[in-house]
Amino acid sequence: MATVKVLLVDDDALVRAGLTMMLEAFDDLEVVGAIADGTEVASAVNSHRPDVVLMDIRMPGLDGLSATESLRERKDPPQVIVLTTFDTDEHVLRALRAGAGGFLLKHTPPREIADAVRRVAAGEPMMSPEVLRKMIGLVSGVGVDPSRDKARTALGKLSPSEQDVARLIAEGRTNQEIAAELLMSTATVKAYVSRIFTKLSLTNRVQIALLVHDAR
Repeated sequence: MATVKVLLVDDDALVRAGLTMMLEAFDDLEVVGAIADGTEVASAVNSHRPDVVLMDIRMPGLDGLSATESLRERKDPPQVIVLTTFDTDEHVLRALRAGAGGFLLKHTPPREIADAVRRVAAGEPMMSPEVLRKMIGLVSGVGVDPSRDKARTALGKLSPSEQDVARLIAEGRTNQEIAAELLMSTATVKAYVSRIFTKLSLTNRVQIALLVHDAR
């Protein structure tokens, strides 16, 4: 298995040290950099070429939301996982719409953080059904953007089979789970996901999930 290179972005030195120790306990993960502010992200990505960036939201210079938006505008951006706490960070939705691959609670167990990094690096969803339920609550708390009608119009561009795949992505299902549910091969599911990205001009599965929830 190829080593996944990870860049840590958090203004708390103890968090950076703790995450570094956690992740480097796994042979297939390598922390290539650990920085304290969003203003350093662009140069760190240029220098280290990480596969995944673990991004804190609240930092004194450039916040993680703005840094995520800037990263996702690059030609070949790394995946981004936002580090957050559900009870305080009401702007997680903005980070996900900007193209973050998902988000983690800061106190997530080490093995789950490592698994999330691997899955996002591989283009798989990393939100469990429990996390998605919390996300739905967050969405309802901050309002829907784009509008429901706009989201429904976008989903209307998909074929019935593509809509089924999108619905299961929104439930946090993996490609293998979707294949089993819809009685198709994993390769077919991957092809549907690629077509959904193209038709809706999206970049990751989290954005598909948000669009499905917006349309409800």
